[in-house]
Amino acid sequence: MKFFIQVENLIYEYKDYENVRRAVDDISLNIEKGKFIVVLGHNGSGKSTFAKHLNAIFTPTKGKVYIDDIDTTDENRVFDIRQKCGMVFQNPDNQIVATIVEDDVAFGPENMGVPSEEIRKRVDYALETVRMSEFSTRAPHLLSGGQKQRIAIAGIIAMKPECIILDESTAMLDPRGRYEVMNTVEKLNKEENITIIHITHFMEEAVKADYIYVMEEGKIVMQGTPREVFSQVEDLQKLGLDVPPMTKLSYELRKNGVKIDDKILTVEEMVDSLCQLK
Repeated sequence: MKFFIQVENLIYEYKDYENVRRAVDDISLNIEKGKFIVVLGHNGSGKSTFAKHLNAIFTPTKGKVYIDDIDTTDENRVFDIRQKCGMVFQNPDNQIVATIVEDDVAFGPENMGVPSEEIRKRVDYALETVRMSEFSTRAPHLLSGGQKQRIAIAGIIAMKPECIILDESTAMLDPRGRYEVMNTVEKLNKEENITIIHITHFMEEAVKADYIYVMEEGKIVMQGTPREVFSQVEDLQKLGLDVPPMTKLSYELRKNGVKIDDKILTVEEMVDSLCQLK
């Protein structure tokens, strides 16, 4: 099987004078094209450092990272890698460069040398995809946090990547903003077959993932489907992580003698399980 992302014994070390800190410690994994992958971990676990290797912002101290068979250490292919894997950062204000929304979305394709007519099509398509067409002539600074982040995502979509990496992209948003962004991300994954790598510490954002990796001290310490990972409530709590609200509720109910499924993730599943108790 051909994998879109291949990570082989990845080690990354920050060097500060005489001190060396290993932020990513011997990670190996493979990701198929079109998958929705979530990487969980608390602050300092190494997940954002890992993410920055997937579009060659960082290159390995040791080991290898391949994006669609391209070695990220090949300096002649960095542009190709970043065309394939677009990155959305935590603060959208750091990613928005123009004073008009549609100009900002056009910025990436313009730098790629895309013809004007094609840029217009891409901008319209990208704004429609993130449901922001009506804001095309607005000034970005007048938008909400969630709207700004959707514009940042539109700017990536306009470059037609095969993969979008979201590096804590919902961390600065309120619940409504997080909901808007995650809806957009899920749509891109399911309808456009764009590979999604979502780095987060919000457990509820991982529920619809195809696969989850949990990081701690630079290592992958747990992995599996959402049901497999979140059923390990006590192990996650030892790592300083929580679980989705409905998973936590089912855990507490079982502790109190209620015979209920230990792999509940959503409100709908909780309602179904409680109804079956009757």
